[in-house]
Amino acid sequence: MRLKDKIAIVVGAGQSPGTGLGNGRATVLRFAQEGAKVLAVDNNLASADETVAMARQSAGECVAFAADVANETTLAAMVEAARRRWGRVDILHYNVGVSIAGGDAPLDDITEAAFDRIATINLRGAIMACKHVLPLMRAQRAGAIITISSVAAWEQYPNVAYKATKAGMIAFTQQVAVQNAGFGVRANVILPGLIDTPMAVDTRARVSGKSRAEVAASRDARVPLRQRMGTAWDVANAALFLASDEANFITGVALPVDGGALVNIN
Repeated sequence: MRLKDKIAIVVGAGQSPGTGLGNGRATVLRFAQEGAKVLAVDNNLASADETVAMARQSAGECVAFAADVANETTLAAMVEAARRRWGRVDILHYNVGVSIAGGDAPLDDITEAAFDRIATINLRGAIMACKHVLPLMRAQRAGAIITISSVAAWEQYPNVAYKATKAGMIAFTQQVAVQNAGFGVRANVILPGLIDTPMAVDTRARVSGKSRAEVAASRDARVPLRQRMGTAWDVANAALFLASDEANFITGVALPVDGGALVNIN
């Protein structure tokens, strides 16, 4: 019960079509298992409802909420819904991101429309979510913000919009951390490496025309630690630590969860 009586908002609580568990869904489940009351937010309410049903199996208090990260008004409503229901917000976890499915491409091929869409979802949405939750956390003199970047921010990565926005996420989270430390608000960012999720694996299988098994095997072979991708639980457990009071003296940190990928390239 490491998050007992904590109020958490998880943005990106649903998941893409495919096999297995996504990072956002796993984080909702882990937070609920550890005693948090969770607002499970997604633009696909049906998918968020599926997550809520799973969370309630472990007796967690969890409620679905529909919001579009491309629409600031819905993000403001999200924070207000949590405040009205529970009176406070202790944790904001922003777990939304898109790359190939949003039309990402190498620099020579990227379009304005694709870049704008990816930047809106990956980075602007996080900025606007923080904009609306921070006044509440400052007034509380406490709060934990966790964002999701990627090792793509620091490693060689072929597609320009995902890399640029995920690098921007690190800089933004560090800015939030230093500017709100005096209010007792912490902000940290997780950098997942190769993780076996529907968005990462099934999307690539659909785009490439390869089987899921082929894509998964190729990704497994690139991971230094055991030559196996991580799972959504690895990301969720990192988020749990950063959200908990065990990380009470940790802010402004970019935490790789990558099976040694960044050590390997450095």
